[in-house]
Amino acid sequence: MNAITRPELPRPEPVTSMPTRASGLVFALKAAGLRAQRRATDLLAPVGKLERRLAPDCRHLLAESVTPLWSDPRHSETRLQFGKVENLRVAARHFDGLIIPAGAVFSFWKQLGRPSARRGFVAGRMLKEGCMVASTGGGLCQISNALYDVALKSGCAIVERHAHSRAVPGSATQFGRDATVAWNYVDLRFRAPQDLLLNVRLSATTLTVQLSGREKQRGIAEPVLDLDRRPRANDCGSCGEIRCHRHERSAPRVLGRTAFLLDEAWPEFRTYVEQRRAQGDRLGIPLDGYRWNKPRYAWPTDGFERPVTATVTSLLHAVHARRATANGQRIAAQLRRCEAVARKLVGTLTPDVTEVCVAQSLLPFLWRMGVLGGRRVTVLMTRMPMQQLQARLDRAAATHPDRATLADFRAPAELVAAETAALAAAERIVTPHALVASQFPGKAELLDWHMPGALRTPRMPKRRSIVFPGPSLARKGAYEVRALALRLDLEVVLLGGDLEGEGFWSGLPVRRAARHDPAWLREAGLVVQPSVIEEQPRSLLAALAAGIPVIATPACGILPKLGITLIPENDPEALVEAILAHTDVPQRQVPEQQVSDFPPQFPTAVT
Repeated sequence: MNAITRPELPRPEPVTSMPTRASGLVFALKAAGLRAQRRATDLLAPVGKLERRLAPDCRHLLAESVTPLWSDPRHSETRLQFGKVENLRVAARHFDGLIIPAGAVFSFWKQLGRPSARRGFVAGRMLKEGCMVASTGGGLCQISNALYDVALKSGCAIVERHAHSRAVPGSATQFGRDATVAWNYVDLRFRAPQDLLLNVRLSATTLTVQLSGREKQRGIAEPVLDLDRRPRANDCGSCGEIRCHRHERSAPRVLGRTAFLLDEAWPEFRTYVEQRRAQGDRLGIPLDGYRWNKPRYAWPTDGFERPVTATVTSLLHAVHARRATANGQRIAAQLRRCEAVARKLVGTLTPDVTEVCVAQSLLPFLWRMGVLGGRRVTVLMTRMPMQQLQARLDRAAATHPDRATLADFRAPAELVAAETAALAAAERIVTPHALVASQFPGKAELLDWHMPGALRTPRMPKRRSIVFPGPSLARKGAYEVRALALRLDLEVVLLGGDLEGEGFWSGLPVRRAARHDPAWLREAGLVVQPSVIEEQPRSLLAALAAGIPVIATPACGILPKLGITLIPENDPEALVEAILAHTDVPQRQVPEQQVSDFPPQFPTAVT
């Protein structure tokens, strides 16, 4: 596994010699010559770029490297530290999930390409002529060092590796386990002994590089460390050589800031954001709800830098969503809209953004873009995670296979996996939904639901009548409400649309009311919603604020302390008992078969 060390790096001046413009010109000429030599060498013995493809069964972790992201605590270096982490973030997108087939050669530069500003790379520290200087793409050696380390530990044959010319404090050079890279003549290359899966991820504080294989490692001894004896590199941020043409004046401290990438303006989240934003924080929203008279997106923008919006994208997708709903593709259209908005708002994440507060709807798409690594992430959650949500729907569909809308949509597996990984990496989960918060013990912050104002006029509740907020969908409890209304001979007041198909409520006394008209609150005697899934129980909260009894399942996300009566899901008898406890309605004797099949002939619409 001896490394090939040609072509040679341009040799720096001795440590005691100050870099000059002439020495810099000589260095640049040598580098240009070596790049030409590299191009010729690659023509004779080409090394291709590896493509992402269907991963083999690489279940065995062979080697792992975990290194800190923030290695320089000096205030004057914060800007370049932010730049280094941004460069690692961009580079990780090119490496993470890469498959290296058995016998194939991995090349750092073939995979990454030129680290230019046009491709998203920014200024960080890099070693040049014996000094740590500011340069576009600086800091990438942290990945190359880690790759060299895991390649050695995994039994890879090192085809090309170059040690740094100077020791860099706090890096792998102090252990002799480093591999410097310089576009494109100084490369890191290794050959895989078996099919390998490369994972490169950034947490808020660390860079993790892993190699996994199809087979366990056999007889690969841990390489002996070559303890470093190289002279220490000068640092242009602290060397004090004011005569040097590269001398940097004392840089002001650059503070990290928070970016808020938001979607729907729930009142609970509006309060949360207003309490935590600071002057100069960044804001990304689908559109300015005040300007476009869209209360759904009415986020306050005062105190933020100029907000980033996705106005055209949002308006176009609103049109597409109406068509998709008519064609039964509503949820798929929502996912396409969220991905498009996320791509527009990613410009909010400048290198100095160290914390991100992000809407759950945008989270999996931003995670797949690789822009959340190296940042502390808070998620504003509006629903159950897709993995748990779909598991709940699958169980309900298995129990009631006749209810087609329980299985009408499932998110793509890769999107579910992205959300699961992003939620696991998130530092904090924020939600007013009690059931959602219960999925994240130890890191969930449960907000209080925003309660509407009390009614200003007296209530005149109607007997033998219940309100079903709806819409009429199996996952909202429509079948259970229909069955109990028949059994107890009740009128049903509907606030939502008929998404289970025309004729679903045929044969029952049904009355419709507008959700935003307070008249239904004055007449309601009881509100019932035995949901399997419920994200935003605004009608239930309005009823509780008005003093109306509410019967619902824990899926509605409201705690009993607000006065709600909670019943188990998929328990018709518990639902009937709860209703009888709040009314004096006698039960109507209906054959069990008629209750379960009523009405037997209605058409079911798949949405």
